[in-house]
Amino acid sequence: MKSIDWKSLAFAYQKTNYNVRCTYRDGSWSKPEASTSEYLDVHIAATALHYGQEAFEGMKAFRDKEDRVRLFRWRDNCRRLQASAEGILMAPVPQELFEEAIYKVVKLNAEFIPPHGTGASLYIRPLLFGSGPKVGVSPSDEYTFIVFVIPVGPYFKEGFKPVSMQLVDDYDRAAPQGTGSLKVGGNYAASLRAGVRAAKEGFAAPLFLDAKEKKYIDEAGPANFFGIKDNTYITPKSDTILPSITNRSLMQLAEDMGLKVERRPVPVEELETFEEAGACGTAAVISPIGRIYDRRSKKEYVIAKDGKPGPVSEQLFKTLQGIQYGDVNDKHNWITIVE
Repeated sequence: MKSIDWKSLAFAYQKTNYNVRCTYRDGSWSKPEASTSEYLDVHIAATALHYGQEAFEGMKAFRDKEDRVRLFRWRDNCRRLQASAEGILMAPVPQELFEEAIYKVVKLNAEFIPPHGTGASLYIRPLLFGSGPKVGVSPSDEYTFIVFVIPVGPYFKEGFKPVSMQLVDDYDRAAPQGTGSLKVGGNYAASLRAGVRAAKEGFAAPLFLDAKEKKYIDEAGPANFFGIKDNTYITPKSDTILPSITNRSLMQLAEDMGLKVERRPVPVEELETFEEAGACGTAAVISPIGRIYDRRSKKEYVIAKDGKPGPVSEQLFKTLQGIQYGDVNDKHNWITIVE
């Protein structure tokens, strides 16, 4: 393995030793097998290519001070992948198979798990897609489940510093009663145009409104939104929002800190009342939001007026990362040690 500068890792793909693959065919799943290839031999009529039968997860492994490998809430990722599979009529991956594949790929790529204290982690990407041929619009009869890993640094290159977000109303990430609550590729494809435009205009990410009324905060392209005010952690409630495992963890930690937690519709006008705000997800953990620019009204909501992360966001970030790296007591039993 080539030498890796752990502290300079980007959130980007790089080849590791192995990925793990298995196939659903004739009503049953094959055993996970390791592969060194980065490529797939996929049928030209695979339903993933034509009809979007594809779902994925994002999770991480960490090293603690004792050099043990720690997985964070992997069962929740398994359940969410199963929900995504059921939502677009794919064969769900059983928890036992998911666990076996995750453990296998982590162990086979142990040398790519960054050392404790570097701030880096091993990103784990489970991927499920329809690999059987169908020309008519119908679910596949065959599915492929793959897990690959990459060592990564922070998702946002700015680090734990307030970023600027762009509120958009001319693009929708997902429709009501659609696939917004599922972690499927189509939702991310739908966010690309707004995301690329936001980046060109100097923003870290777009912040979407609800697709029906354009009155309420939905979520950022790659992350959930939360705001802090009056000793309360507030996050949007919507059927088009991905149920973030990170956000759920932060809600629990906020309660542990003595904050009230509210999950409810968040009107745009409420942005000017927040003392702190952030985007949260597996990749970023928390990215504090300094300002939000409304592209339609040209109004700017300045949240981090001193240009620094808020104290609640900072404590939540340090506590969650501390649990993941083994520096803070895991009283909610979120961590599994890979023996």
